Amino acid sequence: MRLVFAGTPEVAVPALDALIASDRHEVVAVVTRPDAPSGRGRRMVASPVAERAEEAGIEVLKPVKPRDEDFLARLREIAPDCCPVVAYGALLPKIALDVPARGWVNLHFSLLPAWRGAAPVQHAVLAGDEVTGAATFQIEQGLDSGPVFGVLTEEIRPTDTSGDLLTRLAFAGAGLLTATMDGIEDGTLHAVPQPAEGITLAPKIEVEDAKVDWAAPALRVDRLVRACAPAPGAWTVFRDERLKVMSAALVTDRVDLEPGELAVTKKAVYVGTGSHAVELIWVQPQGKKPMKAADWARGVRIETGERLAG
Repeated sequence: MRLVFAGTPEVAVPALDALIASDRHEVVAVVTRPDAPSGRGRRMVASPVAERAEEAGIEVLKPVKPRDEDFLARLREIAPDCCPVVAYGALLPKIALDVPARGWVNLHFSLLPAWRGAAPVQHAVLAGDEVTGAATFQIEQGLDSGPVFGVLTEEIRPTDTSGDLLTRLAFAGAGLLTATMDGIEDGTLHAVPQPAEGITLAPKIEVEDAKVDWAAPALRVDRLVRACAPAPGAWTVFRDERLKVMSAALVTDRVDLEPGELAVTKKAVYVGTGSHAVELIWVQPQGKKPMKAADWARGVRIETGERLAG
C-alpha cells in the first residue's frame, strides 16, 4: 500500500522505521506537527519524525491544523491507500479521515478500551496495572473508540517508569503496526468493535497533577514518581523552592518519619509518607542539573525535622 505516516515524537520513530523497511508498503509522505521552540535558546526544531523522514528522503507535511485546505489538497494529490498514525498530537477531522481509501489506523499504547486518551502509559503505571500493551485500531470521530485490528501485551515491571515502558511498547508496537498494514492490504485482517465495558480515560498529566502528596501511602508516591518520569516529572517543595523527584525507591523498614519529614544518612535520603518511608534516589533542584539525592542533601545541609511540602 501507499502510506502516509502521521506522528511527531521520538516514540513514533520505531514504527516509521519499520514501515520504511517493509518490502510490501511504501511510505510516500509523513504528516507531523510544525516545528516548535526547544532548549534555552528557544530555537525552532523539527519533530523527531520530521527529522527521520527527511533523512530518508520522504516528503514531510507540517500543517498547523489537519483541516488546512493546502494540506488536504496535497493529501488528496498523494492519494494514500492508508494512513498509519503513532502519537501525531492533533485531532483529525472527518474531511481528512475520508481521504485514504482504507482510512487512518492508530497505534495506541494500551489494551483498549482501557486508557483511552493522551497518556495511557502514565495512567497504567499510576494505577498500578500489572499488564498493559498496545492496540491498532481504525480511527473514527470518537476518542480512541474505533474498532481494533490487533493487540499485544506487555508486563509492567515493579520499577518501570513511563519512559521505560513506552520505549518497549514503541518497538513492539512497530511490529504490530506493520503486521496490521500487511493484514489490511491482503484482506486477512478485519477490525472488531471495542467492548462497551472496561472503558477508562487517560487525559494528559499536567505539572500540577505531578506534585507529590507525602500524606499518601508510599506505594502511591512511588507510582506517581515512576508515572511522571521522564515527563512532566514528579515534584515537591523544599525551602520554598521546587524540587523535582526524578526517582525514588520503596523502603519498608522505616516507619518512624512523618509525611514529608526528611532523614539523612551518609549514603541515603529518606522521606516519610502516609505509610512507610521512601528513599530519594535522584532529584533536581530548581535551576540546577539532576543529581544524586545524597549529594543534594549534603549540599543543602538538611536540619533535623525539615520537611518536603506536599
